[in-house]
Amino acid sequence: MRRLKTVLAAALLAASPGAAGAVEIETALGPVEISGPPRRIAVYDIPAIDTLDRLGVEIAGVPDNLYLPELAHVAGKAEVVGTLFEPDLEALSALAPDLVVVGARSAARREAVARVAPAIDMTLAGADMIAEARARTLAYGELFGRQGQAAELVAELDAAVRAAREAVAGKGDALIVMTSGPKISVYGAQSRFGWLHRELGLAAAAETAVAAQHGEAVSFEFVREADPDWLIVLDRAAAIGSGEANARATLDNELVAATTAWRKGQVIYLPAADFYIGAGGVPATVRVLDALAQGFAAR
Repeated sequence: MRRLKTVLAAALLAASPGAAGAVEIETALGPVEISGPPRRIAVYDIPAIDTLDRLGVEIAGVPDNLYLPELAHVAGKAEVVGTLFEPDLEALSALAPDLVVVGARSAARREAVARVAPAIDMTLAGADMIAEARARTLAYGELFGRQGQAAELVAELDAAVRAAREAVAGKGDALIVMTSGPKISVYGAQSRFGWLHRELGLAAAAETAVAAQHGEAVSFEFVREADPDWLIVLDRAAAIGSGEANARATLDNELVAATTAWRKGQVIYLPAADFYIGAGGVPATVRVLDALAQGFAAR
């Protein structure tokens, strides 16, 4: 009980206006003032881990699965403090962080982890992914005193966007397809992955439902009728490591084979975990953009 009171007091101090050395940053829930820079952090958001790691910020606590192979070194050094969806509050308390970062899949648990330490929600909504990624990166730079590194990382992201935009120009329309084992869904310009269309000026081959988190479930006949010039493919099974049928096997059928994209070999398989789980983390997003730029430039 004494420890809990001490932690709560620290949280209130960090949130109070005018706290010594306080830094105000923008979060998914609005501006938050933090007494910083934090010395020991736990992070339950893969994009945040991805960006913070590139900025050279040491992360003390992470979920049990970071999904991105590029983050294996982070997992090797940090303590496991639960899963991406369910923090282990006992392990988190033992870690004694002075800041907890949540986002997206863990955002619903912000109030729970805030009972242990001050917590911020750095969710990237996806509606304007690139702008949000820039803002989060600069916010982390301010918070951890790494403004120079943050500016360089934003410049790297902007360069990747420009290269992808140039590569797709004049190449026709595209359909974003997600496979989940034998099932397929599609995402349009207003969906969670619609930032690809809007940011790159890439025309959408079909209109789809906006609200569905996992896209609009469709048949292979839908893909054939949409007849996209390009297929941009996300293999969800590969992203989460479920072991189900891979995207190439799922899409290898007569209906998809009849599309312009398939006939011309204009099918781009995105780095699955980067796009599905890590999107918004700058290194992961750059890898997605690079895959698109290389795929379009090859034709």
